[in-house]
Amino acid sequence: MKRRQLIQYAGASLALSLGSGMVGRSAQAQSSSVSIQSLGHMCFLFRGDGRRILVNPFRPIGCTAGYRAPQVEADLVMISSRLFDEGVIEGLPGTPRILDQPGVYEFTGMQVQGIRTDHDNRKGKQFGTNVVWRWNQGGVNILHLGGAAAPITVEQQILMGRPDILLIPVGNGAKAYTPEAAKAAVQALNPKLIIPTQYRTQAADANACDILPLDNFLALMSDTPVERVGDAIAVGEADLPESGAKITVLSYAF
Repeated sequence: MKRRQLIQYAGASLALSLGSGMVGRSAQAQSSSVSIQSLGHMCFLFRGDGRRILVNPFRPIGCTAGYRAPQVEADLVMISSRLFDEGVIEGLPGTPRILDQPGVYEFTGMQVQGIRTDHDNRKGKQFGTNVVWRWNQGGVNILHLGGAAAPITVEQQILMGRPDILLIPVGNGAKAYTPEAAKAAVQALNPKLIIPTQYRTQAADANACDILPLDNFLALMSDTPVERVGDAIAVGEADLPESGAKITVLSYAF
C-alpha cells in the first residue's frame, strides 16, 4: 500500500474510531449491547442501535451443505468476497444496502470501514480480494475478518485497530487462516472477545469439505477461556473482559 493511500485510510480509520465512540455513547440510551446470531460458517446477523446488519451470506454447498440459506431481513449487508458460494444475495428479503468493496461508508448515522486483504496465500491470485469489515454497534467495536487467509500486514493492522469483538476464520482450507495463522492474527490484534468462524461442523459434505474442526484452533488457544453458548449472544461493554481475552463459540441451531 502506498504511503499516501495509507495516510488517507488511516485518517479515515481514526475518524471512524472517534465517530464510533460518539455513536456508541449516544446509542447506549437506546441499546447498550449488540446481539450476534450465527447463521452458519462466517455469516452472522448483528442487531443493535435499531439496525440489522447481515455479514457474508452464502450458498449452502460443500462445507456449508447442511446449513439453511441465510435469507433473513437486514438493513445492511456486508460482503467480504464474491465467489460461487460466497457473497450470495439472491433470495434476501427486502431491499438492504449492499457493501462489497473496501472503503469508508456512512449508513444511517454510523460509519463502516472495509479493509482490503488477500483471500488466499498467493497474493490474491487464486481467490482475489477479501474485505475485512469494521464498525461500532451497541457501543462495541466489531471487526469481521471475513475469509482472511494471508498474514496481517503492519498497514492493515493500523487500519483494523484493536477490536472489542473479533470474528476470525480458523479452519484452514484454501480461503481461510490455518489455526496457527489465526492465533497469530489474534495476537496481533489483541481483541477482548474472539468468535471463531469458518470451521468444519456437521453441516459439511464429507466428500467436499477441506476445512478443519474448531478443536484444532482451541487446542492452540488453551490459555484463553472458552465459553460455549447457543446460536446468539448479546454483548455490551460491560460483558467484555477487563483484561485478557475470551473465546465465545456460537453454536448453529441445526
